[in-house]
Amino acid sequence: MNPQPLRRSIAISLALTLIVALVAFVAAVAAAQSTEGGVTRVQAPQTLRLTLADAVRMAAKQNATVEGARSRVDAAQARVTQRKADLLPTLTATAREGGSTINSATFPIELPSAPGQPVLFPPDGKILGPVNALDVRARIQQSLFDPAARTRIASAKSVVDVANAEVANASDMAATMAANAYLLVLRADAVYSARIADSTLAAELLGIAQDQLAAGTGVALDVTRARSQLAGARAQLIGARNERDRTRVDLARALGLPPVRIELSDALGTLPSTVSFDETAALDTALRERKDVQSLDLQARSSRLQASAIRDERFPTVGVFADEGQSQRNGRSYLPTYDWGIQLSVPIFDGFRREGRVEEQVSGARELDIRARDLRAQVEADVRSAMLNLRSSGEIVAAARERLSFAEQEVSQSRERFQAGVSGNADLITASMTLNAARTQLVDALTSFQGARVALARAQGSIAAIQ
Repeated sequence: MNPQPLRRSIAISLALTLIVALVAFVAAVAAAQSTEGGVTRVQAPQTLRLTLADAVRMAAKQNATVEGARSRVDAAQARVTQRKADLLPTLTATAREGGSTINSATFPIELPSAPGQPVLFPPDGKILGPVNALDVRARIQQSLFDPAARTRIASAKSVVDVANAEVANASDMAATMAANAYLLVLRADAVYSARIADSTLAAELLGIAQDQLAAGTGVALDVTRARSQLAGARAQLIGARNERDRTRVDLARALGLPPVRIELSDALGTLPSTVSFDETAALDTALRERKDVQSLDLQARSSRLQASAIRDERFPTVGVFADEGQSQRNGRSYLPTYDWGIQLSVPIFDGFRREGRVEEQVSGARELDIRARDLRAQVEADVRSAMLNLRSSGEIVAAARERLSFAEQEVSQSRERFQAGVSGNADLITASMTLNAARTQLVDALTSFQGARVALARAQGSIAAIQ
């Protein structure tokens, strides 16, 4: 029986066993018993399976930034309620129990007394009272004409529109972050698979070198080279494994999730690889759908409405008021009393304070218009850049696939020469390193293409619809 194939199989098995043991180290720790010595140690995390679309929609709903933006919408709606109160009636009730005394010498007039009678109030005065009285009444006020209040309500409603646009923009930003984090996980998975393939190849080459050395057809240098190659592949595999686990932590953070075990339903090679390159349609969609552009436009509109509300403060306001209640001096009868009227208020001069407030709002609106114009130019540049990146990365993917095919052929041909004893394994190791680089290049090219696809969806304001 020829011992060479047996030794080769044993060497390959040992090398692969070592690789598998290294790969399974983290999983073995996570799968350890959850209790030790009566104390809880590790809880098996929940498993969550996601597609790219799932990740995008989840981040758009529950990211902390999005939830904070929703709170600002609630605050803006509360301000609308406050502004509406200016046009609604107000009703108050008061009850007052009090007592008072007075010095008669403080009267502004002298009260004459009857002839022959002492003066009613001595010139030095005297204390009158105390008078203890109770007064209970209700008062209602209603505005009849207040144009500034109506404009303030419209302005407050426009702030709600701004807050809603900011929620949508925050959702798009969170979705973009989640999509990019998802792609990084896909890349890490692809690199990890490539490093496993590299390690398997390195183990096979070591087995071939050992067989040839045992048969007397090889040299020890070939074995040393193969062992060095396997050690390098093992180090890369450990790094790839760590990157695979770390990117999942980052993805969970981007999704606003607690630590969970995440499994991806997609792969870099299965995501859509075709995109429309209609630049005009993409630009129209972007200018129409981008929520950050809409937010700036709405903020400018809100500033102008606030300026209009301030201008309307120049108009007179008309309101009515009425109150009715019961009052008495303690120990005597209650009597009903009332008060009503119509009030006209005309603003005349406030030291130009109103004009300064109007100019402040108008200046703010002009600044927002400038920012919106600049943002539209940036949106156009983003769309064009994303399309250029899509075209070039698509071509790079094709070139990387071709290079990978040639690298695989080079490894196959070098292996045949090495096994036939025509050459040492230096060419084969060089070919395997080329294959390693080709695999990484293809992974990077696919990641770049999908990243450009995400960037285009973000530039168009349609990230929530990405698949």
